[in-house]
Amino acid sequence: MAAAEQIKSLIKSFGEGDEDRFFSSAIQIAASEARQGHTNIAQELKSLIEEARKNRSHQIFDRNKTVHMSPQKRELAELIDIFQPQLSLKDMVLSPEIHSVLSRVIDEQRKIEILKQHNLSPQRKLLLMGPPGCGKTMTAEAIAGELGIPVFIVRLDGIMSKFMGESIVKLRLIFDAMPAQRAVYLFDEFDSIGSHRHIGQDVGEVKRVLNSFLINIEKDQSNSIIIAATNLPDALDRALFRRFDEIISYPLPTKEEIAEILREKTQHFIFDGHPDFDQLATTADGLNFSDLVKACEEVVKEMVLSDRNSLSLTLLNRILHKKKL
Repeated sequence: MAAAEQIKSLIKSFGEGDEDRFFSSAIQIAASEARQGHTNIAQELKSLIEEARKNRSHQIFDRNKTVHMSPQKRELAELIDIFQPQLSLKDMVLSPEIHSVLSRVIDEQRKIEILKQHNLSPQRKLLLMGPPGCGKTMTAEAIAGELGIPVFIVRLDGIMSKFMGESIVKLRLIFDAMPAQRAVYLFDEFDSIGSHRHIGQDVGEVKRVLNSFLINIEKDQSNSIIIAATNLPDALDRALFRRFDEIISYPLPTKEEIAEILREKTQHFIFDGHPDFDQLATTADGLNFSDLVKACEEVVKEMVLSDRNSLSLTLLNRILHKKKL
């Protein structure tokens, strides 16, 4: 029989809704049975686990649908937008370096119980830097999608208050929710609160919020993932950088990545001519990921609305040129 501690962990994770820990505990039980020579039951358990994971990963979620949050706090609900992700890492076009880092983060999260047995902690505090539209927000969604947990987008405009001390209280509400509600907590446009503490303007409340963030992220021991994203890394206070496990820079896509994105986003359709994706990539050089996806979507919509059977290659070229202006 499986060890009592493993069964307790299984039941506890189920009760807390911690799906990743639940599967990790189940795998450990299967491994324990295999070590004891109970190969049939071990194989049966592994098959059940794989099937359950597969079913969970194929669930379709509505991004705009509010996710139940427990415990429900009115104050906290006003500070975050919540949605279930529809993406995974395979849906992103990433450089090998960034893909490797994110895969490692996800793998450590999936094996969190194994790491804890050796007094080790998984990476879970990430700082994402790069120009707009290069995949920082999408990364948060993909990580959450891989782990089967929701994304909590922190509304920084809702945190900042003109009343002294109120912003700190609101920020504390978010960090207090992390142990009870495992999720990916995304602090987007983080430079709005993470700017240098010596800058003169807004030095009062902004400085206090930054100090509070530094204290809270240092103290946080939850299983949630904290992601801060910024378009202005040079504006960040240097004390922030050492609080994160990984700092990832997102450049604009290379020509090879542009060609891959255009090819992927149009792969289910035919063009009215022969598309030269390398030439299209040259035309689109300098655009971000978001611009490229939107360009493809515009061409597809034009085909649908015009009741045509093929995508217009001329229109795609024109849209790519226009977005570079």
